[in-house]
Amino acid sequence: MKRRDFLSKAAIAGLAGGTALLAACNDDTKKAEGPKAEAGQAAAPAQVGKTVHWKMVTTWPPKYPILQTGSEDLAKRIEVMSGGRMKIDVYAANELVPGLGVFDAVSQGTVECGSGSPYYWAGKDPACQWFSAVPFGLNAQGLNSWFYSGGGLDLWDEVYGQFNLIGRPMGNTGVQMAGWFNREINSIDDFKGLKMRIPGLGGKVIARAGGTVVLLPGGEIFTSLERGVIDATEWVGPMHDLRMGFYQAAKYYYTPGWHEGGSCLDVMFNRDKFNALPSDLKAICEAAAAQTNMQALCDFEAQNGAALKELVEKHHVEVRKLSPEILADLRVLAREVVAEEAAKSPMATKVAKGFNEFQKQWGSWADVSSRTYFDTMSIGV
Repeated sequence: MKRRDFLSKAAIAGLAGGTALLAACNDDTKKAEGPKAEAGQAAAPAQVGKTVHWKMVTTWPPKYPILQTGSEDLAKRIEVMSGGRMKIDVYAANELVPGLGVFDAVSQGTVECGSGSPYYWAGKDPACQWFSAVPFGLNAQGLNSWFYSGGGLDLWDEVYGQFNLIGRPMGNTGVQMAGWFNREINSIDDFKGLKMRIPGLGGKVIARAGGTVVLLPGGEIFTSLERGVIDATEWVGPMHDLRMGFYQAAKYYYTPGWHEGGSCLDVMFNRDKFNALPSDLKAICEAAAAQTNMQALCDFEAQNGAALKELVEKHHVEVRKLSPEILADLRVLAREVVAEEAAKSPMATKVAKGFNEFQKQWGSWADVSSRTYFDTMSIGV
C-alpha cells in the first residue's frame, strides 16, 4: 500500500470511528424510546458484513506496561473503530506461542498478527534491524519521519513481504539509557572483558570493543546482574528500569543510549489474512497502529521523567554520562559493524542505503532545528 493511499484510508477509518462514537451517543439519548427502528431504516454501517475474529501473540510479558498493554490497546482501538466488526484476542509471550516464536506463528498463519520489535528477527533477514534501532541512527521522530514520509514503510513491506508479512510501527521507546553498570566506564578499554546483556547491533558493537555479550530474557536480567553473572545490562529507560529494580543490583546508570536512539516496536500482520479483509478494516488496522505508535512514545516520554526523579532522589542512583571520547570511539566501531551487517543480504544493503540517505537528509535539518529550539529554551524565552 502506498503511503498516500494510507493517509486517505486512515482518514476514512477515522470517519468510521467517529460514526461509531456518534452512534453510541445517539443510543444513550434514545434509550427511553426503546429499541424499535424507524420503518425502512437502513442497518448501521457497523452491523454490515461478517465479524472478523483474530488472534494476536506478542513477545512481551503479561500486562507489561506500554509494551504488552500497547498491544491490548491496539486491539481495543480496532474493535471500537470497526463498530465491533473486528475483534482481536491478545496473548502475551508463552500464553499461546513462545515469545520469540511470534514471527513464525504469524508468517505461517497460525495466528493472524503479532507484536515484538523488528531487530528480534535479524536471523530471518539482517535488514529487519534497521526498522528497530541503529547505533547513532535516527531517534523516534526521525524514524517515524522515515517510515511515514521517507520511504521506510515501502522498504519494510519488501523485507517482511519475503515472509508473507506486513509490518507497521506500533510504538517507540524514545531514546534509551546506555545501561546499568557495576564498574566505571572511563574509556573504551573499560568495555574489554565486560559481560553485558545487550541485543541487536548495539551488542555487536560492544563485542567489537572487547566485551562479552550475554543474551538474556527480561525475567533473568536482575538475578544475573545481582549475582555477577553479568557486569552490566541495558533494558529500556527509567520507567521500565525502575520497575525492574536494577538500582538494587548495579551502581552506575549511564547515558546516553547511543545504541538505541528511538527503538521501534512493531505489529505484524499475516499478509494473506490482511489482504482478505475488506478495505475499511484494512484502513482501520493501519490507523489504529499509527495511533498506538504515537501513544506509546508519548507514554514513555511522559513517564520517564518521573521515574528518573524517583531513581535519583529516592534510591540515590548515580547517573553518569559517557564521555565524548568514549562516544567517538563507539561511533567508529558502530560504523564498522553496521557496514558489515548491511552486506549480509541484498535487502539489508538496500534498506541500509535508504536509511542512510534519509538520515543524512533529515539530520542536517534536525541539527539546526533542535539547536535553535533548545538554545531558545535555555535562555527562558
